[in-house]
Parts: sequence; structure tokens; C-alpha cells
Amino acid sequence: MPTRRCVYFANHSSHGDFILIWTVLPSRLRRRVQPVAGADYWLKSPLNSFIGRDVFNAVLIERDREARKEDPVTQMTQALDAGSSLILFPEGTRNLTEQPLQPFKSGLFHLARARPDIDLVPVWIDNLNRVMPKGEFVPIPLICTVTFGEALHIGETEEKADFLARAEAALLALAPKRAGD
Repeated sequence: MPTRRCVYFANHSSHGDFILIWTVLPSRLRRRVQPVAGADYWLKSPLNSFIGRDVFNAVLIERDREARKEDPVTQMTQALDAGSSLILFPEGTRNLTEQPLQPFKSGLFHLARARPDIDLVPVWIDNLNRVMPKGEFVPIPLICTVTFGEALHIGETEEKADFLARAEAALLALAPKRAGD
């Protein structure tokens, strides 16, 4: 696990994903980690806003391009430059499909280009979608796991499609093998 600022990028199946990653980090790291999250969800109610903004100090991204007042990459680089690490979900939204991952949005690539020295740490979260299914508020007592991989960096001339494919592969390599895989 990195001891300096980095970007943890993970699969996304539950609103509890960033909380799970945050809680498994050592407390000395946790204080300087900010999740990157959709403003539309985390600002929709006073409770969500309190949790996202006040408890976790989330970098809230406006997903509606027309409504954006700030560039998302600028928001993330400002947090990194201030000394924070980030938790990022490159799929851009929760994956409620049978596929292990949805195609990555380009944000991880643009962030890697903007800060090529930052460690990009893949993190696989397994089973949280069953512990905290969409629409539920009470967790089901099942075991979930968080697996951290080796840090990636963008190649100097690496193209977007190649980088995102490599990042997806690094993340999928951490997924547990199931019967029939």
C-alpha cells in the first residue's frame, strides 16, 4: 500500500465502495484521502451532503457537462496538489450489470496525463454489491474483500485507449476467480 499520495481506482457496484476502501486504509493515510463522487447523488439530500462533504470531504464532480462550473480533472489535480490522495471509480457510475466492469470513462487517463508522477493503485472490491444492494439501507452480513494491486503510471506516449485497457486489465487481474471462469 502506498505511503505517499496516490489515486486508488476501483470497480464500483455500491455507494458503500469508497467507504469500504477508506476504512481499510491505515488511519495515517485515511486523513488525507478524498473520494471522487457524483455531485448529483451526494448533494441530493441534507444527509447525503453531510456524509459526502462534511464527513468524507469528497471531491464532488458534476456529471452533467452542461451544468459544470469546474473541470473535473482540475478539481482532482487541485486535491492532489494540496496533498490528498483520491478514491476514483473510472466506470463513472455503479455497475449493476453481470459484467465485472463497465468500460472506463476517460477521467483516469486525463488525470494520469495531468499528474504522471502520481501512483495509480488498482483496488478490487468483491461482494459489496451483495452486502449493500442498490436501494437497501441495512447491510446484509456477508464477507466482502478489498484487494490492492501494484501501482501503475501512464507511459509518456501511451494513447488513451491503450492506457485505459491496461488499467482495466490491472483491475480485473485482482478479481477473485470463480467456478467456471
